[in-house]
Amino acid sequence: MKTCIKPSMLICIFLLALTVFIPSSCTSRRDKAEHKNIIPEKDLIIILTDIHLADGLLRLPRINYIYSSSDSISPYIEIIEGHGYTKELMDKTVRYYFIRRPKKLIRIYDKVLGNLSEIEAKVEKEIPEVITKVENIWPEKSSFCFPFPSGSPDTAWIDFPVSFFGTYNLQFTLTVYPDDESVRPVCGIFLSSIDSTGTEKRIYFPTTVYLKDGRPHRYNIFINHTLKAPLRIKGWFIDNECASPFLKAHFSVDDITLSRRIIQR
Repeated sequence: MKTCIKPSMLICIFLLALTVFIPSSCTSRRDKAEHKNIIPEKDLIIILTDIHLADGLLRLPRINYIYSSSDSISPYIEIIEGHGYTKELMDKTVRYYFIRRPKKLIRIYDKVLGNLSEIEAKVEKEIPEVITKVENIWPEKSSFCFPFPSGSPDTAWIDFPVSFFGTYNLQFTLTVYPDDESVRPVCGIFLSSIDSTGTEKRIYFPTTVYLKDGRPHRYNIFINHTLKAPLRIKGWFIDNECASPFLKAHFSVDDITLSRRIIQR
């Protein structure tokens, strides 16, 4: 059976062929014209290297805080403008390479990665090896229970001095028994700083709601502070400030450690 091709179909095929072949014949001339209006390759490699470095630095809390109130891309725009170009020209340049010269873009990124590797090697060579030592500074007994044995001091309350800034790591194993009547047992430990006027400032360790299943659970709590000395750690492993004295408490705490990290060179 013969297939009949209508004239209108031939016109469509012809027009489709034009859309495929005509752009390819003009690509080289268009590339030359567009290439004059983009960021030079040498400068583009430097800008992309700086952008990658900035992306890493912005993950540091202190630097991220500086830019937290500004637009998320403003640090990158500052880098582009610092090299004498605009964001619009950067967008146009990346679009040109992505659409017209994708293989060239890959080679450019290879050079960027090479620059980053060189910078990393220099940093590792210049900065001496850093060793982090973990020191346990918990001064009290490493375990206690509540209610405490008859005649024993009330060890549910803790209060002792500490003398350094930075991050504390409190770890302990806590068992809260099913007959404990605490409505919502949570950690009630805090850092306390009292100034010359007698005003107390507190920073509480993050709230952790404990399970009341009679099984031991290991808890790991971090806190970072910038309070001024003198400084003390106070409170209860199960917060007593909002608890009723008429409710029964039944829990035990074991293997308590309070650590800080010391950097040694």
